[in-house]
Amino acid sequence: MTLPTADAPAPLLSVRGLEVTFGDNAEPVLHDVSFDIRPGERVAIVGQSGSGKSTIIGSILRLLPGDGHITGGSILLGNDDLATASEQHMRSVRGRRIGLVPQDPASNLNPSMRVGAQIADALAASGHRNGADVEKRVVELMTEAGIPEAKRRAKQYPHEFSGGMRQRVLIAIALSRQPELLIADEPTSALDVTVQRQILNHLQTLVDAHGTSLLFITHDLGVAADRTDRIIVMSEGRIVEVGTPAEILLNPQEDYTKRLVAAAPTAVAAVRVAAGSSTVKTGPILEVSHLVKEFKIRGQRGSILRAVDDVSFSVERGTTTAIVGESGSGKTTVARIILGLESATSGTALVDGEGITASRGQQRRALRRRVQPVFQDPYGSLDPTYSIEKLIDEPLRIFKVGDRRSRQDRVAELLDQVALPRTVAQRRPNELSGGQRQRVAIARALALEPELLICDEAVSALDVLVQEQILTLLADLQSNLGLSYLFITHDLAVVRQIAHNVVVMKSGEVMEEGATDAVFRSPSSGYTRELLSAIPGASLVS
Repeated sequence: MTLPTADAPAPLLSVRGLEVTFGDNAEPVLHDVSFDIRPGERVAIVGQSGSGKSTIIGSILRLLPGDGHITGGSILLGNDDLATASEQHMRSVRGRRIGLVPQDPASNLNPSMRVGAQIADALAASGHRNGADVEKRVVELMTEAGIPEAKRRAKQYPHEFSGGMRQRVLIAIALSRQPELLIADEPTSALDVTVQRQILNHLQTLVDAHGTSLLFITHDLGVAADRTDRIIVMSEGRIVEVGTPAEILLNPQEDYTKRLVAAAPTAVAAVRVAAGSSTVKTGPILEVSHLVKEFKIRGQRGSILRAVDDVSFSVERGTTTAIVGESGSGKTTVARIILGLESATSGTALVDGEGITASRGQQRRALRRRVQPVFQDPYGSLDPTYSIEKLIDEPLRIFKVGDRRSRQDRVAELLDQVALPRTVAQRRPNELSGGQRQRVAIARALALEPELLICDEAVSALDVLVQEQILTLLADLQSNLGLSYLFITHDLAVVRQIAHNVVVMKSGEVMEEGATDAVFRSPSSGYTRELLSAIPGASLVS
């Protein structure tokens, strides 16, 4: 890799020959990792899960999990070697010299503490003791982080904030002690593209204003390309390539980087399913007409929230229709109504002319067999105490399909269909990777031979390479089995890859709908244009 030239500024952080091992006498998980971060520089580390990104963070902060330990190399922060520093010294480094913005704001904020008190704790750790000064500084930090009405909102709890606003609170905490280096660990991976852009814009403004160096950890090459000066590509604990965003995205040298770039969805990606499907359309499998769903707002007598407002669209047999929109757009509520998990206030959602919520008894059971969900989180949607075989054949047992032997044969067939070895049948979900778990979830959904799958953010929690594999699998299954998909997502780049038609929703309403290619080439809605412009990395490849 290229090292700084003689006239370049001295690095703020210099990692040399870093090696990390978990357990005794085990193979290292990091191998000879070396890189620099100069004052004010923004550097991204990219790679799929298991590449070593998080292990590098744990090493720098000396917070490696379990029995992980540094077995070689140095981590110089100025003149301090953090690799050998005492725990007492590291306590003076964490927060004060190195700040951290973690990935999940839901699990990194104390739900029982007011937001302002949590920021005040960070200030107290840096020596602020005067109550009035701390309160004033809390408001200043929240305002800097882009939180409106900061004085009032400082008294609220995390659950009263949106995901984007909770992430701003974490940014405020990380910058409260004005660190020299800020580590941002997948800070926007769970956010909608427009909220993601707002957060990253604000983070960039704050980092630039304070002259802070930024180490950005992500599996999203588009985000890395948009937001950093240099990209470090990692695979299996090793650095495989280093370059500017343009070099990495437009002229990658290593095979792994080429695969990563090829798998990264962008606004100009080829339409895989729409271009490759040979399915003959024979009319709609799903018809949604003038759908309305209202919820009463607790604590506000007589107040109504209209989560779905006069939504109409259809899904043709053997095709994919995507519903795209930000959190709160109503897309998941529509999916729940179709699945019969919510009742519509008015309007209809019909599968082959029949509504699940309006049906009863055997008719409802028959309809449920024809419509099956694939959920977002392969970690949370599978019972960890069940074997893979038991998870996949559970729908067969519930619907009393076949005997034990025939169900075992069906599980083996389904594992073949989702390209999993039959040997995983007796394993548990925690023994599988995220991509393998999502294949299990798809196999489970296919067990009853449905005609329509509702995929609710089914790939948003996956790395780009695994995401590509799952999208290819879904396309193959559609081609082979004639499946229809309703694909719920906030990611327009993924929609461009897999959907024949797209419905764009905002605040419960349909803003635009049509053939995917037409909507992307000539969007009629300003909101759709805003979503398209927020797709990270599109500028470099367009």
